[in-house]
Amino acid sequence: MKIYIDGKYYDEKNARISVMDHGLLYGDGVFEGIRSYNGRVFRLSEHIDRLFRSAKTILLTIPMTRQEMAQAVLDACRRNRVRDGYVRLVVTRGIGTLGLNPNGCKQPSVIIIAGKIQLYPAELYQQGLKIITVPTTRNLHTALDPAIKSLNYLNNILAKIEAMNGGCDEAVMLNAQGYVAECTGDNIFIVKGGQLFTPPLSAGALHGITRGVVLELARESGMAVSEPNLTRYDLFNADECFLTGTGAEIIAAVIIDGRVIGDGKPGPVTGQLIAQYQALTKSSGEPIYP
Repeated sequence: MKIYIDGKYYDEKNARISVMDHGLLYGDGVFEGIRSYNGRVFRLSEHIDRLFRSAKTILLTIPMTRQEMAQAVLDACRRNRVRDGYVRLVVTRGIGTLGLNPNGCKQPSVIIIAGKIQLYPAELYQQGLKIITVPTTRNLHTALDPAIKSLNYLNNILAKIEAMNGGCDEAVMLNAQGYVAECTGDNIFIVKGGQLFTPPLSAGALHGITRGVVLELARESGMAVSEPNLTRYDLFNADECFLTGTGAEIIAAVIIDGRVIGDGKPGPVTGQLIAQYQALTKSSGEPIYP
């Protein structure tokens, strides 16, 4: 694997950053996870835009234009002969001092890793996930806004640990008001009475790219879509539940906190949206190989 770091490519074993990089020392940076399908990078411009929004919010100046960044992603995919794969795009504050002051970081670093990812075993896409609500709540907007896709994912990791300790595959994270925010790395949806519901972004949900695609597909299919505050009660009594994310794509959740959702199997609406999503990913995106 060839790793892009600041305009150069390195073999994976020789791809290194400084121990003084603020991305390592303090989680000071932003990132994106991007998928490619059938030789095309899916929703590349949306991912690049979200990266730049996150960077702007933390006053991090990305040393490339959006177009240059997009071309670098495509080039990294070509270098690694990726057709169906995953790209991790990282921008750190750069090398600085042991103090918190970011002004000591003179040059941000851009890292692009183009490879593969599989978040869940294949059988779970057929059977559905068992998930659990965990004590760790989603970060407050006034502390670290969940809309920022930053390198500081400890909030999510602690929730993931609690899920695994509870024998589950994923965790539902609530916000400080007790409303459903999202899962540790995915957005969450429910189906009730033929309608699709997902928590509002104001509840602490990430501005998910896949979330947005699913909302588009549902509306195009004529399905009623709403983004109200949801509680655990709403999850427990849903007809269907599924999670969305770039890495996970769309995957059903069939047991939540010991409650069986629907008939305990991935539901028909979930299946329909998966089929629509897969058709879209196979037919659209920025070509890697012109």
